[in-house]
Amino acid sequence: MNSPRASLVIRCYNEADHLGKLLHGLSEQSIQDFEVILVDSGSTDGTIEIAEEFDVEEIVYIDPEEFSFGRALNYGCEAASGEFCVIASAHVYPKRDDWLEQLLAKFDDDVALVYGKQRGNDVTTFAENQIFKQWFPDNDIERQNHPFCNNANAAIRQEVWEEYPYDEQLTGLEDVDWAKRVQKDGYEISYASEAEIVHVHDETAKEVFNRYRREAYAHKQIMPSQSFSLFDFISLSVTNILSDYKAAFEQGELLENLGEIPKFRILQFWGTYRGFSNEGPIPDRLWQRFYYPDRDTFPESNNPGEDTPAEETSAQNEIEANNIDYSDREFYIQGVGEERDSDTVS
Repeated sequence: MNSPRASLVIRCYNEADHLGKLLHGLSEQSIQDFEVILVDSGSTDGTIEIAEEFDVEEIVYIDPEEFSFGRALNYGCEAASGEFCVIASAHVYPKRDDWLEQLLAKFDDDVALVYGKQRGNDVTTFAENQIFKQWFPDNDIERQNHPFCNNANAAIRQEVWEEYPYDEQLTGLEDVDWAKRVQKDGYEISYASEAEIVHVHDETAKEVFNRYRREAYAHKQIMPSQSFSLFDFISLSVTNILSDYKAAFEQGELLENLGEIPKFRILQFWGTYRGFSNEGPIPDRLWQRFYYPDRDTFPESNNPGEDTPAEETSAQNEIEANNIDYSDREFYIQGVGEERDSDTVS
């Protein structure tokens, strides 16, 4: 049997509300020469049943106590047989049916990693939408001179991963660390603005703080010469709040975001400050909170087998022509959803 061109590696933990939409979007892609590998770290909400409903080719289980973002991706890439490992978060979905085609089209001989555009949806905060626009521009970057990327929507060469596996000890930013290492050895990174996904971040205040703290702790390890002081926290909070207010005013959305904007930005930069301020090894309890902030204990492993040791108008018309229809989402997960609801204890 011939190997597929790409292996979709999806890390997930309790993603029943989102996974079906991603898998439906994959089924609509113009390129179908791929396999799907789900790396699950203890889901208990019906995520696995949804994956089985969509005939996901392989489900890899990682013990929650062994989880890190890098380790989960290494598990998935190890199971992959495609030329490219395409990495997607379980709570994203492609906007267009040529998402995968656009992502893979950027791979020249010297390109090791391509990442694509991200935008929010109706639950995304105004401030985070501003971050998406800043970090993921509307124009392609053919050869990027810095290691920024994001594994919510990215692809790497499988053969390069074999030489450079992900760092399993980092609490986040394993993508940036990987990009930094391969760039240093002469590989290129490219950004594909047409490979767009919608990234659903429906987080509590604690989860926003935890995300930025975890990533800041990793950032300090990856780039030890950089720092983030209390002055940085204050100045960046004020600067970004004022910038967001200006953008919200220009878009006629200021009143409804008066409270949300400072709340998000303060959580973002306070989490960053706390992450940079942490000294020494991370206690086991805090490590657990980095990955499972909504639980007092790790979830029970759901592994059924043995334990396993993640020009504007014309362009707009083109995008609309390729948009994926998600209006029947309830239909394509209805059977699984009804079964899940019947097992729910209120």
